[in-house]
Amino acid sequence: MWSDIFYPENPKRREQLIRRSQELQDLMRNNFRATNQLIDAMNKHLSCSFEHIFLNESATLRENCDVIIECMHKIQAEVERIDKRLKEKLEPTLYEKLRKLSSLSTIDFKAISRAFAIVCGIGTVGSTVLFGILLKNGAILANIAGKFAKIGATALAGVVLTVVFLGIDMIVEAILGKIEGDRLRAELDQYDRALAEFRPASEQYQDNITYVRIKIEILNE
Repeated sequence: MWSDIFYPENPKRREQLIRRSQELQDLMRNNFRATNQLIDAMNKHLSCSFEHIFLNESATLRENCDVIIECMHKIQAEVERIDKRLKEKLEPTLYEKLRKLSSLSTIDFKAISRAFAIVCGIGTVGSTVLFGILLKNGAILANIAGKFAKIGATALAGVVLTVVFLGIDMIVEAILGKIEGDRLRAELDQYDRALAEFRPASEQYQDNITYVRIKIEILNE
């Protein structure tokens, strides 16, 4: 039995690791889906031209992490570019209101919309809300990118996702020959620690994108 090789002293840990593998699968897929929802919102309300990203189960965990990290960096760069131009177009007090998304009157929205129309070619309530939230929560993008980088540096980083998704037997087969038995537990502990950080960061990231979409829909009604 693979369990005799892996964790002979504690069969329950085998089941726990299978569940963590499934959790990783769900987090990865949901983060890709959330990122594509953010891309759709940015393309619609900020006239961006980002393309959807796709989880590749034939690629390694690290390669998939790199895909979403690269996308995060592109989104951050675009937000910074728009932010710089808006700062030039808006009066300082109004710019600070946009950053804080507070006390925006109808007149404020109109002035900000005109600036967005110049900078992005489109100026709507959705543009203001989306961009304001991206500015206010900019650390979220950097945070999730950092967690992906950490996951991509774990013991399982070089394992193809189809192998990860098939369960622990295939994971052991893929990595046992590369990592000495006395190091395997330490590497998997590192993986667990990374996942412990990745889980809340992913949930926060997904929740924030859902919040943005709902907020835009409500204000556009």
